[in-house]
Amino acid sequence: MRTCLATAALVSRRMVTKFSAVVALLTVSAAAAFAQPAGEGGEASLKLPDLSQVSFFNGAIDGHKLLLIGILFCLFGLGFGMAIYMRLKNLPVHRSMREISELIYETCKTYLVTQGKFILLLWVFIAVIIAAYFGWLSPVPGKSVALTLPIILGFSLIGIAGSYGVAWFGIRVNTFANSRTAFASLPGKPYPVYQIPLEAGMSIGMMLISVELLIMLIILLFVPGDYAGPCFIGFAIGESLGAAALRIAGGIFTKIADIGSDLMKIVFKIKEDDARNPGVIADCTGDNAGDSVGPSADGFETYGVTGVALITFILLGVKDPNVQVQLLVWIFVMRVMMLVSSSLSYFLNGAIAKAKYGSANEMNFEAPLTSLVWLTSIVSIGLTYLISYFIIPNLGMDGSQWWKLSTIISCGTLAGALIPELVKAFTSVESRHVKEVVISAQEGGASLGILSGFVAGNFSGYYLGLAMMMLMAVAYYMSTMGLALAAGMLAPAVFAFGLVAFGFLGMGPVTIAVDSYGPVTDNAQSVYELSLIEGVPNVQGEIKKDFNMDVNFERAKHLLEANDGAGNTFKATAKPVLIGTAVVGATTMIFSIIMALTNGLTDAEGVAKLSLLYAPFFLGLITGGAMIYWFTGASTQAVTTGAYRAVEFIKANIKLEGVEKASIADSKKVVEICTKYAQKGMLNIFIAVFFGTLAFAFVDPFFFVGYLISIAIFGLYQAIFMANAGAAWDNAKKIVEVEMKQKGTPLHDATVIGDTVGDPFKDTSSVAMNPVIKFTTLFGLLAVELAVRLATDQGTTLTRVLAAAFFVVSFFFVYRSFYGMRIKSAS
Repeated sequence: MRTCLATAALVSRRMVTKFSAVVALLTVSAAAAFAQPAGEGGEASLKLPDLSQVSFFNGAIDGHKLLLIGILFCLFGLGFGMAIYMRLKNLPVHRSMREISELIYETCKTYLVTQGKFILLLWVFIAVIIAAYFGWLSPVPGKSVALTLPIILGFSLIGIAGSYGVAWFGIRVNTFANSRTAFASLPGKPYPVYQIPLEAGMSIGMMLISVELLIMLIILLFVPGDYAGPCFIGFAIGESLGAAALRIAGGIFTKIADIGSDLMKIVFKIKEDDARNPGVIADCTGDNAGDSVGPSADGFETYGVTGVALITFILLGVKDPNVQVQLLVWIFVMRVMMLVSSSLSYFLNGAIAKAKYGSANEMNFEAPLTSLVWLTSIVSIGLTYLISYFIIPNLGMDGSQWWKLSTIISCGTLAGALIPELVKAFTSVESRHVKEVVISAQEGGASLGILSGFVAGNFSGYYLGLAMMMLMAVAYYMSTMGLALAAGMLAPAVFAFGLVAFGFLGMGPVTIAVDSYGPVTDNAQSVYELSLIEGVPNVQGEIKKDFNMDVNFERAKHLLEANDGAGNTFKATAKPVLIGTAVVGATTMIFSIIMALTNGLTDAEGVAKLSLLYAPFFLGLITGGAMIYWFTGASTQAVTTGAYRAVEFIKANIKLEGVEKASIADSKKVVEICTKYAQKGMLNIFIAVFFGTLAFAFVDPFFFVGYLISIAIFGLYQAIFMANAGAAWDNAKKIVEVEMKQKGTPLHDATVIGDTVGDPFKDTSSVAMNPVIKFTTLFGLLAVELAVRLATDQGTTLTRVLAAAFFVVSFFFVYRSFYGMRIKSAS
């Protein structure tokens, strides 16, 4: 397998090297030819104020020292995550289950190493633009390029390493937890089956937030103010690139494997996760590659990029350095509060859940997860008001801004709890919409079941969209209550929207925890079946002797399947929260571009171009929708072609007679197929997005602003629709399996088909909208200023020529994403 993966990586390396030469020729040479002396403006001029110049708590401590204390909380979060990691590692587990989980982990490691090399190759594209911008066109004022450029490029690599590192940690934790959960189900009690996946999720959540916050605090506190702004931008672009690659490639990988494995149930009438099916190991690897690696990297990037967006806004939109310091310190104290509120809520909710369900024979697995989300939201909101009162009591002429800003953040925190409730209304096994999918499939087969899922997805877009709009409207109203005057702030409504996105993340570790719950429950069910533990000689006596445990196999299987339904639901609830932050938070990054284009909103002619009356702006709005729909098709095409090849191989090689397990060689071959098409799909998508961003930025800067607004809005609703429709189909299948006990029936076949349609909907196309939107917006900050600088120096002819060249490259890969990926007859 390693040889084939290496071959795939070599092909990708050659293609990336070839096209990196193109971008180097088109950008670096242009930048070098038209370089000018260091100028003011843009990311290069972002300078952090001296945090020690403002004191807090009635002069007891300055801002710099206060945030140094925050590092201690980060270390606490890291310790919390590692303590749970060690606890999970040391939990009891039968050797047959441990062997399977370690096989899954080894396969995941090989995949991750391959992806790591691939991401570094993609980074070449970003490094070229960063070097062109900060090295030639807009160096950090008054600083040596030989010093600043390596620092900025270094922090972009740190951003990639952060996304990649937390993804690896997530896989290791989850592959410990999956076998331990499977083993814990054997006595037939539900509470341990719930507790272990949640512990794994909290470990990942606390580690993720702590690492991200620690890196940002290091930049804020220890990097000189002249360098910190560009370093934040470099860090954000790096983590966004890492997340986009891992999310998109992981989403393609997991759904190729999932569809290939699931369809065998229909073709050969075999059970779920049948050990003879060589697609099952790939499916388990995909559960981690798509549902653990992707969300972990995505979550890391989401928290970082949202913070960078607010920092950029404060530095550009607030002129008073003292107010800048107050807002910066306040925001980072709020981020530390996330760790505190999440850990307190987790322990409190855990005590309540243990008292209620610890010895129970039955439990609703969704109930304690729901209470955890709401409890964390309430605690976070309470702490937001309390801490704000002490941190910024005098902000504003009448000292009232502390509660107004707290209310704005709380709108986002409330959304973090309200949106999951709305999502559950369309995706939970208790949902009327999901039951409607089952009822439709009973009479109309897969066709009507699929149509009912479309209905659920579309309705969910209406309700979630209105909920976000109303909460943002409240934030807007609060921003009109003296914020502009109190903080000397331009466009306070934009800042309010950024704070709403920030509030979405107000219970960060818990949001990540309930999302990570799903891949553990999914894998646990697979580990149980693949271990063939029921066939181990004298296994019940062995378990009784070694672990003092009585075993009930049928009950264990039922609990694992039921818990998987809860995992499906809560995987679905986290997706709109993350895409919501991308869209709401993008407003602050787009504002940064607008500030640069309009000279701080003082250029009346420039401001007038942000209107439907300016044709390029309107055309940009149309173009953004086109890119979103292409991206949906391209990512699904990669899944479709890869799944076709996986099914083709499995059908030709599956052995059902005289064997207990599929061969390791056949299982690894399926993994190779998944990896190959994940990388091919990711390469096409990345290069098309990369050069498309450059092309549209070079066409016209206001065209580009319209484009960014459009991809955010189109992406929001496309992602909500696809994620919730897919989750509805997934849990409709779960109802048939768990509640109706109708595996192997025509109804089950119909819901399996619906689920395979929903797989790329919910776990490939929809979830990847988030990093794509943020990567495009962040990278656009550099691309549009690069274009404006060249147009200023040389006129628009050069930028139009470059725009055409960039678009040709982008369109080639758009074309290739279908015609180079389509299913062809085997030669």
